[in-house]
Parts: sequence; structure tokens; C-alpha cells
Amino acid sequence: MTDTAAPLTNTRESALTVLRTLVGRDDADFHDGQFEAIAALVDDRRRALVVQRTGWGKSAVYFVATLLLRQRGSGPTILVSPLLALMRDQVAAAARAGVRAVSINSSNAHEWAEVLQKLRDDEVDVLLVSPERLNNPSFRDEQLPALVSRAGLLVVDEAHCISDWGHDFRPDYRRLRDLIAELPDGIPVLATTATANSRVVADVAEQLSGHTSDVLTIRGPLARASLRLGVLRLPTAQARLAWLLSHLAELPGSGIIYALTVSAAEDTARLLRDAGHEVHAYTGRTDTAEREQLEGRLKANDLKALVATSALGMGFDKPDLGFVLHLGAPSSPVAYYQQVGRAGRATDNADVLLLPGSEDEAIWNYFATSSMPNKHKALAVIAELDSTPLSTPALEARVDLKRTPLELLLKVLDVDGAVRKVQGGWVSTGEPWVYDAERYERIAAAREAEQQSMLDYETLPAGTEGCRMEFLQRALDDATAVPCGRCDNCAGVWYPTGIQTDATAAAAQSLERVGVAVEPRAQWPNGMANLGVPVKGNIAVGERLESGRALARLTDLGWGGALRDAFAPGAVDAPASPAMIAACVRVLAGWGWDERPVAIVSVPSRRHPLLVDSVARGLSAAGRLPYLGELSAQNGGPSGEAGGNSAYRLAGVWDRFGTASLDVPVGQPVLLVDDLVDSRWTITVAGRALRQAGASAVLPFALALRG
Repeated sequence: MTDTAAPLTNTRESALTVLRTLVGRDDADFHDGQFEAIAALVDDRRRALVVQRTGWGKSAVYFVATLLLRQRGSGPTILVSPLLALMRDQVAAAARAGVRAVSINSSNAHEWAEVLQKLRDDEVDVLLVSPERLNNPSFRDEQLPALVSRAGLLVVDEAHCISDWGHDFRPDYRRLRDLIAELPDGIPVLATTATANSRVVADVAEQLSGHTSDVLTIRGPLARASLRLGVLRLPTAQARLAWLLSHLAELPGSGIIYALTVSAAEDTARLLRDAGHEVHAYTGRTDTAEREQLEGRLKANDLKALVATSALGMGFDKPDLGFVLHLGAPSSPVAYYQQVGRAGRATDNADVLLLPGSEDEAIWNYFATSSMPNKHKALAVIAELDSTPLSTPALEARVDLKRTPLELLLKVLDVDGAVRKVQGGWVSTGEPWVYDAERYERIAAAREAEQQSMLDYETLPAGTEGCRMEFLQRALDDATAVPCGRCDNCAGVWYPTGIQTDATAAAAQSLERVGVAVEPRAQWPNGMANLGVPVKGNIAVGERLESGRALARLTDLGWGGALRDAFAPGAVDAPASPAMIAACVRVLAGWGWDERPVAIVSVPSRRHPLLVDSVARGLSAAGRLPYLGELSAQNGGPSGEAGGNSAYRLAGVWDRFGTASLDVPVGQPVLLVDDLVDSRWTITVAGRALRQAGASAVLPFALALRG
């Protein structure tokens, strides 16, 4: 007993010294489970999975373990981390403890040579890389083998991303299974997450070491006593925005307001800023430098809030975040817990309020892109690949998939061993690929169950039997779940419910805003000759569209709802309402075109002919412009389905529109009316036909812009 106790005692003393340096407190001590994880890694060289709530100190485990292992002669730690924001925070935290941490990611390519030299000189304690970087051909083939051979520790942060069952599964994380298998004997592995139910825990543990029994799992209670949860159900988006305008200033400190779509985040941020609140949008469209600046301002309490999509999530570290609000619900309680876990990490109180919307389910379905491959698309991709590399753009001209779904599918097929990324593109491995239908059906069913569970959370009955924190804990299979005594069901409604009259008017005015720019295409897609379309390079200036307008995006808070209804699968085609026609007229009134069009032409629509005709005629009457009718469909008319990639979308409409039946005004501009703009190739080809028929300019107008 004495022989084993002494090393543990020495390890604990050394670890405690490092911990106190890390947190800057001489009285700091380990939370339950922290030292056990460190000892398992440092003394026993085990594989461990730590599932603990945000703010518990998971990063302290791997930073302390890293320094102790380095003191014992081990090589650097490889830390796989999913987000740039997380990397920035982790590098800063490491520096405070004297850990020399560097990262290789897409935003610091100019530093890669310096980082690699430091690695060669053994001047790096922790290398942070994204899971995507692990499959970068040059990094994978040239740098990674040497790193793996001398690694002292492998850390997988946000490890729920490994699992198909996790709320944020990422195919690239599945490659870690192969990386772990390549580690030399005796190299410890640590996986950490705050959001994993029992199914995810078992899956991740199996990935770490073939058999779950070989992995030490340290799991703690997930409740945070500082959080005060609530749900406020309001009837409309207008009411939710008006509530925000009325009460944002009363919320404690600085916080995050989550929105389900980019346009909702941007529209909400604009509305609040116009009302004098210091807020900004933070979305997938926010560039890296601005994201970093906004994160810094929020941490410094220089902003009241960031209105964010899920782009601001894992890894953002502001211990005193005072509140988290949701305008619309995430699609699962686990995802919701992950986001609300940003608040109240180092404060006694933090407010968490969900304002669900009736449109939430429609938005979940709209964004129901999945990591699960489509069997026919997958086989089509594999059939196009051989031993000669094909780039993703080249594959787009051969397989009808948009860039993002295609890249995701290639990652899945890569992880499954059917394809491989090499310099210059993708190749086939020649290994057979079998579509695992049963597995994907089970995952799809689990996703549906998660959505229903989120709806159940929103409608929990008052009283401690409907405790919101207990519900979230049980969704994560936390056996310690008990009523929190703080949420609106346990302790009564804690948030104001009244809405100021002027706030209602301001919200209504914001939602009535109309007009979204539709930028013209300037270049033909690559590889069109493969599809029998004789174009390449730039679109001739004399055949291009002018900048156009749409009434709204399908994801907008205002007119987006009515448009989603009109374009929903199975929706009955009908003329536009007078209110929608009036809104379209307002778009034209505020357009500010260089030269007013002299006539209107419409695009023939297969699904919404009455809708398009009514809009064209309504604009004709309001603007006193002659409606010339619709372009004729020729060569069978437009083909193809929405959602395909640019090359196939263009091929589906190429040479399909005729102008012979129209009296196109030569040398004068024309307004071109369509229902829905997605790829922009329909209006591009239709507009080109009008330009070739003599129109001096074509100004496209559509009811809706997808996305």
C-alpha cells in the first residue's frame, strides 16, 4: 500500500501547485473527480472520459496533466478542439499556467511554419488542432506521424461530437478512432464533454478503446445552482421582439440571445441597436476577426448582448455571463443545455429564459441537414472517383449536390473508408461501401424523439414535478437530478411578462421591413461542358442581370413566416394576398434603381403559377407598367429539383426559356418576376434570354430568397 500511495501523494502535490498557478489562487483545490482524472492519465497512463458541466474545470485536468507528463519527459499533448473561439481561450488559459500552447487552424496559416519549428525544437507543450486538420493531406501525411510518435497525451475536447447520437455530431471526429489506434502503447487519452447522455457516453468510450470497460469514466452532476430557468410563451415573433425591447435593459450583466437563423439574429440585433441597446449579431457569416473582437467586447462587458446563432457555443468562456435567452428553441434538450451552460459559471445568479416560437418546428425541419448520407448520392460520388484525384468543384459538375452537403458526404465516406482526401482532391480507395440503413433509421428516430422532448420541456406543468433543470438533467441521464427550487415551475414566474406599447409598435415596424438584395451571377460554374452546356468563365456583361430584390428570406422573422407557408411542401397554389402585394410594391418603391423598368415579364412556375401571376399583375397595376406575360417554356421546360448544386441547376434551366411570344422592349429595362430565388440560375438564364431579345437591362424580383 505504501509503495503506491507515495507516488500518488507526490503527483497530487505537484498537480495542486500547477492548479493554483492556473487559477491564480493559493487556496484552490481540486473539484471531485479532477485529481482522479489527472492521476489516471499521469500515473496509470489510462484512457479516461470526463463528463462534467461547463465551468467544472475540464481544461484544468488536461493542462495540469500535460505539465506533469512533460516534467516526466513526455512529448507534447495533442489537443483536438472544434472551434477557433475555444482555441483562443484555451491558449490564453494555458499561458497563465506556464503551458506553452500553440494552434494550427484555418485562421493562422501565416504562423504554421513557426509553429512547426517550435514543435521540432520541443518548445511546445500543447498543440491544438481541429478535427478537420487531421485529414488535411499535408498535415496528415507529413506532420502528424511524427507528432503521434512522440505525443505525451491525446485530448479530445467536446467529445460528444464523436458520437452519431450526439447533438453536434461531426464526421471528422470519427477519424479520432483511427488516430487513437495509431498511438504508441502507454500514451494516455482524455475525452471531455459537458453534454452526453448514457448512449453517447458508451459510444465515445468504445471509440476511445474498443471496449467501454477499458475506459475510466468520471461523471458528475450537471445541475448548476446559479441558473434560474424559465419559459415564456408568446403568440408571435412580434410579441417576442417587443418583450426583448421592453426588458433587455433589466437583465443582469451581459449575455447571449440565441436565434435559430442568421437572418433572425441579424434582424433582432438591428432592432435592438436601433432602440439604443449595445448589441451585435454573431453568426456563421461573421468573419473571424470580427468574431474575435465581439467575443472580447462581450467578455469585457462592453456589450449588453450578442445575438447569436449556434456559431457562438462550445468553448466560449465568460464565467460571469449574466443571462442566456433563446428566441426560438434548439431542436433538443441536450443542445439547449449546452448553450445555457454558458451562463452563471462564476456567479451566484444567472437568468435563462426560452421564448419558443410556433415556427420552431418548421425551422428545425428546414435545417434538417444531416450527417447521414443519402444512399444514391453516396454511390454516385463513389462511382465518379478512381485513383486520379478530383477536386470538390470538379465533383459538383458530376454529382448533383451542393458544395456543403457534398463536402459533408465526402467526409462521411472518408471516415467509412470508401474515399480518401489527397493532394489535389479526392480518390476512391476501392473498398466496398455498404449503406447502413438500420443505423441511419435509428439515428433519425432519435433526432425526432429529441425534438419532441424539447417540446415537452416547453410545456412542463407548474410545480416541482415539472422542474426544468431536473428535466434537462434527466435528458442527459444525470442520476443526481432533483428539483432545483429556482426555475419558474419550482419557485414561480420570476420574469416580467408585460410589454410596452411603444415596443410593440417598434417590433411591428421592424417585422414589416421588406426588401432583400439579390446579387447577380457573374461567372458560370466549372465543368459545364460535362453536362452539355457550352459556357465557361465570366458571364458576358451584356447578358447579366442587374442587382435584384426579394420581398424577404424564407428564414426572416417578419414576412418569412408567410412565405414559408406559401412554399411549404403540399401548399395549395393561390394568388398572393393584398397585404403581400402591398409589401412587394413597397420593395419596388424603395429599390432605387438607376433606370425605371418599362414592362414586366414573369418566369413560368411549375408549382406556383397563380402566385407568380398575381404578383406580376399586382405590380403591373400599382406601377402602371404593362405586363407582357410569362416567358415560354421550351425544350421541355425547366427540369431539376431545388437543392441541387450550381452546375446541375444551370443545366436544368439552360436554353429552356423563350421570348418569341413576348414583345420585349428593345433598348429598355424590364422587371423579371419569379417566386423563389435559390441558386439564381433560373433568373440568370431567363434574364439572359431577355437581354438577347433586346432588353437593355433585366431587374429580377422574387417573393422569397432561400436562406
